[in-house]
Amino acid sequence: MSDIDLAVTRAKALEGLMEAIGATGKGLHDKVTSVQAKLPQTLVRKIRFVATVRNKIVHEADYKQIDDRAGFARACDEAEAELRAMAAPPQVINKGCFGLVVLFALTAGALWRAV
Repeated sequence: MSDIDLAVTRAKALEGLMEAIGATGKGLHDKVTSVQAKLPQTLVRKIRFVATVRNKIVHEADYKQIDDRAGFARACDEAEAELRAMAAPPQVINKGCFGLVVLFALTAGALWRAV
């Protein structure tokens, strides 16, 4: 995969995740600005780094390859993992059937009093 393909593909994935947490705007910089109050500063910096590299490789004629490809990929991986965790629905922890027992007891008690 070329550096242009890498940058565009990874930035596009991050944009989709950003939208899942309510980000709006035209590109990554706009999207991160729209939700930066909800994000840790380290995540904001990673996303801005990815956006800057993506913009350079796509728009600057003399920028032919990503200077630190491994660092770019690492920033993308970390940002993606953090955004996925934020976009995931909250986990419901099943405490067994305790809720059903309480509901049954309350219902039975109400019926018992009604009789």
